[in-house]
Amino acid sequence: MVFGEDIGIDLGTASILVYVKNKGIVLNESSVVAIEKRTGKLIAVGEEARCMLGRTPGNIVAIRPMKEGVIADYDITERMLKYFIGKVVRSKTLFKPRVMIGIPSGVTGVEERAVKQAAISAGAKQAFLIEEPLAAALGAGLIISEPQGSMIVDIGGGTTDIAVLSLGSIVTSKSIRIGGDNFDESLIRYMRRYHNLMIGERTAEQMKIDIGTAYPQGREEVTADIRGRDLVSGLPRTITVTAVEAFQATKEAVETILSATKEVLEKTPPELASDIMDKGIVLTGGGALLHGLNKYLSEHTHLPVYIAENPIHCVALGTAKALVNLDLLARANSAKKES
Repeated sequence: MVFGEDIGIDLGTASILVYVKNKGIVLNESSVVAIEKRTGKLIAVGEEARCMLGRTPGNIVAIRPMKEGVIADYDITERMLKYFIGKVVRSKTLFKPRVMIGIPSGVTGVEERAVKQAAISAGAKQAFLIEEPLAAALGAGLIISEPQGSMIVDIGGGTTDIAVLSLGSIVTSKSIRIGGDNFDESLIRYMRRYHNLMIGERTAEQMKIDIGTAYPQGREEVTADIRGRDLVSGLPRTITVTAVEAFQATKEAVETILSATKEVLEKTPPELASDIMDKGIVLTGGGALLHGLNKYLSEHTHLPVYIAENPIHCVALGTAKALVNLDLLARANSAKKES
């Protein structure tokens, strides 16, 4: 390969997705890095490192360098980006790639500069940023360039971004630091409090996938066997947990997402609100896959709520579309500055 490639990156708290022009999504890995404590040497990155969470010896630590949608550890994030960019741009190039990165809508200017600098240091020729709800809407196939209102709720690992868009820009939005990771943490707390059972992150995530729900009606009989460590005896134990219990555990986080969605709707201009009544709300991000979340939001907002065709990939696909249409990004940034 001679020429640099356009790369779109969804730099998420839980996972990182990379889109390469003309190739599609070529990488979907966990945002986890395992390092040797004493030397700082990278032991594993991505899914391999995620498998080490809670299972490392004392000299190795598995960490998530992204917390709640922002960089918590700049050095490790830069090394992680460098690893993934190097993985997708395998051959030597004369030109470095242009990179578009999705960021939460609530990040500060300092955080924006940190993400850009991390991408440049990792080997990008140019680094552009796009707000995640805008990228998610593009990736979900919404037509946002026309004077019509569209509404997106993008639920990632660490943040939920809610936005109403029109004429290629965000009209009103809210970013909350609640996401799929909070569902997992809620399940861990619930198991500890009500069952005296300590479970790890990976067990909680699997529990969320198997029996997690935002709408328990009709799932009363759904159960899962959960393994963990008994806090009283200190010994391994397995107990059966119901979907209704999983609902009770995650209810508060789900209600926070609903509250933020209502807040954005209340700030939406009447004409755009009318459009949303017709077109509904689109859910994207991994959190959109929580069972019954679309029903729950629809029941409480009295609006149609749809899950995007491929919710996990929407932000990454949107970053790629934004690289092709930088004029749209310039308009969105201009509108953001004026507001």
